Amino acid sequence: MSALVDLFPPLGLRVVAGPLELRGLTDELLAELCDVAEAGIHDPDQMPFYFPWSTAPAGELSRNTAAYHWGKRSTFSPEEFSLDLAVLLDGKVIGSQGVAAKHFPVTRTGETGSWLGREFQGRGLGTVMRQAMCELLFDHLGFEEVTSAAFLDNPASLAVSRKVGYRPTTVSRLKRREGELALNQGLVLTPDTFVRLGEPVEVAGAEAVRAFIGLDAA
Repeated sequence: MSALVDLFPPLGLRVVAGPLELRGLTDELLAELCDVAEAGIHDPDQMPFYFPWSTAPAGELSRNTAAYHWGKRSTFSPEEFSLDLAVLLDGKVIGSQGVAAKHFPVTRTGETGSWLGREFQGRGLGTVMRQAMCELLFDHLGFEEVTSAAFLDNPASLAVSRKVGYRPTTVSRLKRREGELALNQGLVLTPDTFVRLGEPVEVAGAEAVRAFIGLDAA
């Protein structure tokens, strides 16, 4: 009998960097992640995301978050995928770290995105989880480039990118909330500029994911 991880190998991913861990987003971890989102991600007058998903009413935010991840799971293919992992600190879910890619077997690039619950921000965890993710992508999943972006009024995210070694590219003018213009800084990271963690990173489950994203034969 097939296990769920056989049907969807990203569920078996595990990346450990000291007390911080990135794990495949199972339904059990997804339920915990929804609770973290409901507890708050940012101040009401701020909006760090392209699409203001985090402003949904209580209850609806959890359902939307679960539906989003279920939807991305169901449409996952090497040609277009979102690989989203739960971030845990000492075994407790505190946020999410992911990467989205198109035509990956050819392009070998993708855009990282992440968020942390408000109570876990400002402690350097965003930098560690991004470094751990990029080690997974570069060293185990065949990525040759990683991009990111952040609004200019989101200095915390831009600071994380600088610490990890991303270089700025172009600034785009985007509609954020209704009627609101926001300037979005593009960023790019390559293995030669990547600032790695100063401690070992343990990775499990990557071999099956390589086949799943079209790199190695199953």
